[in-house]
Amino acid sequence: MGKIIAIANQKGGVGKTTTSMNLAASLALLDKKVLLVDADPQANASSGLGVDVRSVKNSIYECLINHSTIEESVCDSPVPGMSIVPSHINLVGAELELLNMPQRERRMEALFAPIRGLYDYIIIDCSPSLGLITVNALTAADSVIIPVQAEYFALEGISKLLNTIKIIKAKLNTRLEIEGFLLTMYDSRLRLANQIYEELKGHFGRMVFDTVIQRNIRLSEAPSHGLPVVMYDSESRGSINHMQLAKELIKRNNDK
Repeated sequence: MGKIIAIANQKGGVGKTTTSMNLAASLALLDKKVLLVDADPQANASSGLGVDVRSVKNSIYECLINHSTIEESVCDSPVPGMSIVPSHINLVGAELELLNMPQRERRMEALFAPIRGLYDYIIIDCSPSLGLITVNALTAADSVIIPVQAEYFALEGISKLLNTIKIIKAKLNTRLEIEGFLLTMYDSRLRLANQIYEELKGHFGRMVFDTVIQRNIRLSEAPSHGLPVVMYDSESRGSINHMQLAKELIKRNNDK
């Protein structure tokens, strides 16, 4: 049975999409069968993996609103063993369209039920909000990875996200756990970055991944080539960091 992991933080620009794309690709290169679900209307994970979002006929929007199946919406990715369910700008309006639907918080959960056994990991790239689409993702997920940017306001807003997770765990999804906090855009030369890592460790202990994602120009360049960084430049720091993260994630789950 595949594990469903949401990558969530309502704060924008913390590296959710970068983490989603590159963690999924790294897991696939470690011989795991992976499905990446782009649940962000900006569709950056889709375009960053070479999907032409303008020509997509079935996206996560059609799955949630028009009763398309996940199987009908799956696209190939540049990485062997990894597939993607793309997003579309129409997803912006899905929040309103879902409001009057029955079981509106559980639409995504129902979509994944028939296919989760086909994958080792299903990774959901969430939008930078705590709206109904993100609630759907957290209701469908077994766990959530929370990327945290190594900057001054890093911990701002985390309490709101943790409260949302607590409510969803109580009312919609009792199995939801925090997989871990992931420090992104880390620069070891900056005292502040090290302070934030220590602060995260102090607050959340073992829930913080040992792996940190360092600032790396290759990470920024790779999506413009339609590739995850592990395929664009396997020797780069960004590639090495994400492979370490994938190995740490696999080890954590094997040790449970």
